[in-house]
Amino acid sequence: MTTLTLADIQAAHARIADKIHRTPVLTSATLDAHCGGQLFFKCENFQKIGAFKARGATNAVFALTDAEAARGVATHSSGNHAAALARAARLRGIAAHIVMPSNAPHAKVESVRRNGGQIVFCEPNVAAREAACARVIAETGARLVHPYNDYAVMAGQGTATLELMEQVPNLDLILCPVGGGGLLSGTAVAAKSLRPGIRVIAAEPTAADDAARSFAAGSIQPVAPTTTIADGLRTSLGEKNFPLIQRYVDGVATVSEDAIVAAMRRTWEVLKIIIEPSCAVPYAVVMSEKIPVAGLRVGLILTGGNVDLDALPWLKK
Repeated sequence: MTTLTLADIQAAHARIADKIHRTPVLTSATLDAHCGGQLFFKCENFQKIGAFKARGATNAVFALTDAEAARGVATHSSGNHAAALARAARLRGIAAHIVMPSNAPHAKVESVRRNGGQIVFCEPNVAAREAACARVIAETGARLVHPYNDYAVMAGQGTATLELMEQVPNLDLILCPVGGGGLLSGTAVAAKSLRPGIRVIAAEPTAADDAARSFAAGSIQPVAPTTTIADGLRTSLGEKNFPLIQRYVDGVATVSEDAIVAAMRRTWEVLKIIIEPSCAVPYAVVMSEKIPVAGLRVGLILTGGNVDLDALPWLKK
């Protein structure tokens, strides 16, 4: 695969449909009244392993030939992709070698362990993660399943938008968080292929605004060291993702740390569901009025709900 098409995403959905949840879409009259639009939340926090990452990892693992799969798979991830790959490997009966940063959230580390992943910890930066993963692959012969810079992963992630657009026709806009760009690439290709007039806006923390800077510059701008609360969005765009983002995405909106926490809390309080900080960034864009949504039908991808309940951001220290 040398690019990503709607046909790839549709094939991925056929491949993984019996191994994932078809997640619900939630609405709220309260949240609609506040913004003046109609908001449709695609709840990937209810997905297997609690995040959309189950889609891409499962597609990547089950797209391998038997010979490719026999050596196992490997990746580096702060948590959700790690757990997703461990689960997919377990379903296929192969080994999963997972490199995780030493500061990965406890809940995500435990999820990897529950799913049988073999964890190797490293320093919490991209270079250390990549180096450790390369060592693991050299030692084991495992197949790399990159968290986002992989067309099979992107195709799997795009299946969430296939479902969303079946569940909610005639959307005007989709808001999608962006870290490495795997979900955003799959979302944008699916959305624009099915409904060319739809707008796709990426959402990211101001404290990790590499996608906004890259979009403006026309070339990948690496993410600066960051401690944004949105731990799943601390990565730079992938080289395979960026051309798709340039072609299909309409813009990137950034939001503050306070806005992310406020959006996370309001979602818990009003929708009565658990979401993690990275997941709150699209709704933070709406709450902060970074994108006008009045009168529009807006899809928001709620990416995951794996939260350390002992470290909620609004709890007093």
